Amino acid sequence: MVDAKGRNMKCLTFFLMLPESVKSKSSKSSKKGNASGGSKLPPVCYEIITLRSKKKKKMAADIFPTKKPASTTTTTTVQQYQQQQNLNNNNTIQNCNWQGLYSTIRERNSVMFNNELMADVHFVVGQTGRTQRLPGHRYVLAVGSSVFHAMFYGELAENKDEIHIPDVEPAAFLAMLKYIYCDEIDLSADTVLATLYAAKKYIVPHLARACVNFLETSLSAKNACVLLSQSCLFEEPELTQRCWEVIDAQAELALCSEGFCDIDSQTLESILQRETLNAKEIVVFEAALSWAEAECQRQELTSSTDNKRKVLGKAMYLIRIPTMALDDFANGAAQSGVLTLNETNDIFLWYTAAKKPELQFVSQPRKGLTPQRCHRFQSCAYRSNQWRYRGRCDSIQFAVDKRVFIAGFGLYGSSCGSAEYSAKIELKRQGVLLGQNLSKYFSDGSSNTFPVWFEYPVQIEPDTFYTASVVLDGNELSYFGQEGMTEVQCGKVTFQFQCSSDSTNGTGVQGGQIPELIFYA
Repeated sequence: MVDAKGRNMKCLTFFLMLPESVKSKSSKSSKKGNASGGSKLPPVCYEIITLRSKKKKKMAADIFPTKKPASTTTTTTVQQYQQQQNLNNNNTIQNCNWQGLYSTIRERNSVMFNNELMADVHFVVGQTGRTQRLPGHRYVLAVGSSVFHAMFYGELAENKDEIHIPDVEPAAFLAMLKYIYCDEIDLSADTVLATLYAAKKYIVPHLARACVNFLETSLSAKNACVLLSQSCLFEEPELTQRCWEVIDAQAELALCSEGFCDIDSQTLESILQRETLNAKEIVVFEAALSWAEAECQRQELTSSTDNKRKVLGKAMYLIRIPTMALDDFANGAAQSGVLTLNETNDIFLWYTAAKKPELQFVSQPRKGLTPQRCHRFQSCAYRSNQWRYRGRCDSIQFAVDKRVFIAGFGLYGSSCGSAEYSAKIELKRQGVLLGQNLSKYFSDGSSNTFPVWFEYPVQIEPDTFYTASVVLDGNELSYFGQEGMTEVQCGKVTFQFQCSSDSTNGTGVQGGQIPELIFYA
């Protein structure tokens, strides 16, 4: 298949599988209808979903790692799901008047979920050797899904009592049935992607939306690249945007994750050409080599430098090698073996020569992300006997109304001339350490703030309080903030502040240290 831009694309199409007998019957009916001047039956709408894909769809268990043994089979997963939800099959009600036990139609309908009682169709779900046979009720299924309606009551209705569905995981199919029968959504990291696949295939939009919401709340640098690939496959633009936010802000963590090596080549290229990628170019280069090694294994090629270059293809020129620090290039990319001798020579000349050669690589550095600053004090001051550190902790709590990424703190410096400080900064959530760094910064004696950065930006979720702390060592007398605000608006993000019990040096909402939070949004 060729898209509008002339690119070859593989397609994964969802459609209703019809037996040959039904197909032939349909063909005959069609001819008969044409002979008589057209059928009087109302048209039936069959919706077909086409998802572009260049590789096999990755299941949720591969994206959200769990502590379960690697040998756990799909059947075991279904059995565990049934045990957790009390969904044992053949749970036929023994009471002859069981309907009277439930006051609402929803409760009575829920009784029929995964129940052999009055079941008029069965599904054999899963790949060969790992299937699960599940009962169903045509009327209930047709009410919950337009695809099931067409399958059972449409013009080309399916007449078989047993329907095979090899492309859906049994646990995911059960989760979809539970929503259709019980109006309940039970999602887990192991099954959410497979459930989204099932919800898309059978057009159950509210369940699909719940799956996307689950993925958004579970999004982190570790799974952002894989979820980016999946969100494009499932055509979920909001999830795609969320993935880009995480990848841009925590690019180095995302590129170094195991999931990065599992993405398809199209997603790789979209990441490598990203202008706002907040990462050193040597990290981008090393991540691309790791992906190339994994791709060689997928294509059953030896992991030689020639094969790595071959599988990277044009993506190689999306790495902005000329923008690396000279040391990074000389000790890394130049000795990797994936560059030709001419490319290596030209890049060295580009670094050093007045007349620079033309390169196929992009020579302009990425723009990255522009950090924003939340300043919580309206003024600052100093006194002859304040502010003293003495190895004590200055701390403040904060919360935001939108997801942001804290990159560091802006700190005051000496009020007695220039001085050097050693700062240990930390960020915690409910006592759990999320990020820390020990670094030095130079204060010029002014009342300005000086940035101190975390090694990697820390993802901050909305409506939860986090604790920012710093322990300073240096000149004891320092500037300090006054007229602190409990709420600060920074662009589209609102910060709220409250005092922290971890603060042992006097910092609070009204005054003290940690005047700025540096963040990406």
